[in-house]
Amino acid sequence: MSRKENVSASELSLELPAAGKKLQYLCGPMESHLREIEKALRVTIQHRHGTFRIQGAATDGERAAAVLQALYGQARRSLSLEEVQLVVVENTVKSAVKKTAGTTADAMADDAKSLAVTHLHTRKTALKARTPNQQAYLDAIATHDITFGVGPAGTGKTYLAVAMAVDALERDAVQRIVLVRPAVEAGERLGFLPGDLAQKVDPYLRPLYDALYDLLGFDKTLRLLERQTIEIAPLAYMRGRTLNGAFIILDEAQNTTPEQMKMFLTRVGFGAKVVVTGDITQIDLPGGQRSGLIEVETILRKVSGIAFSYFTSVDVVRHPVVQRIVEAYARHNDGAPKRTRRLPNTAVKVSHS
Repeated sequence: MSRKENVSASELSLELPAAGKKLQYLCGPMESHLREIEKALRVTIQHRHGTFRIQGAATDGERAAAVLQALYGQARRSLSLEEVQLVVVENTVKSAVKKTAGTTADAMADDAKSLAVTHLHTRKTALKARTPNQQAYLDAIATHDITFGVGPAGTGKTYLAVAMAVDALERDAVQRIVLVRPAVEAGERLGFLPGDLAQKVDPYLRPLYDALYDLLGFDKTLRLLERQTIEIAPLAYMRGRTLNGAFIILDEAQNTTPEQMKMFLTRVGFGAKVVVTGDITQIDLPGGQRSGLIEVETILRKVSGIAFSYFTSVDVVRHPVVQRIVEAYARHNDGAPKRTRRLPNTAVKVSHS
């Protein structure tokens, strides 16, 4: 891979080996990824085989070339064409564009390489972080006893946490997985739910089941649930327990009270690892109750072995419109009276160990 010298002050040429499908995925369907870069950096990109002609201001052209090189580097390091589809997606393009401000092509390539560090051992062999914040989150989980993942919907907080739990179970690093959620209705009143206890709480825990089915397969998940190697439980049933040798995930933690958060965190036993995920912009607690997720950082920020990872709209890995929705609500809330503390700008805060 090589870049030619600038043809003029406002035009440069970039040559990338025409590696079939991988170059096709780099450009995106109907060259949508190229159009995204053009829109973000105010350049024009013409593409024929492996040659890209970039026109625009010199600085913007260099940034566009850096984005293309970084994304192509990710595609070349991918294990399969399926993984290329996971890597070269619109959120990755947008993240790469934002990160090129004030950086060189070499720095961009190094940053792209860092995204491929953590590969998880699940049924999805190509599963790994897609953004720098996701990589920081995985690193924090791997190196800390308790990790908090805080950010908007669609950033992979819960899915990656479950993937890390499955990976730990597959490697025999833990003996079981315990997945916990508070049974709080999202602004609705469902009334009486028929059935036994499991049937009553299942609707609240369905997202966790979905992640397990995706990562382990339906049959294996059912076997592990039957053997209680994987346990899914409402938060209210955690009191009085001590969980040793378990990977424990508390999902939707913004809907815990401070008392519930303290109760949950004190369930941790020997050889256990804990991940707490939540979105403080979507609190469903009734009657204006305080969220335990909001105040927990103030209380635990100096406790060793605990990390706080934060996500933004850049990390959204669902349909691109979800990212735009998150950004629109953030802009709206910026103009409204503040009811909760804003998240810091840092991707990860790690307490002193």
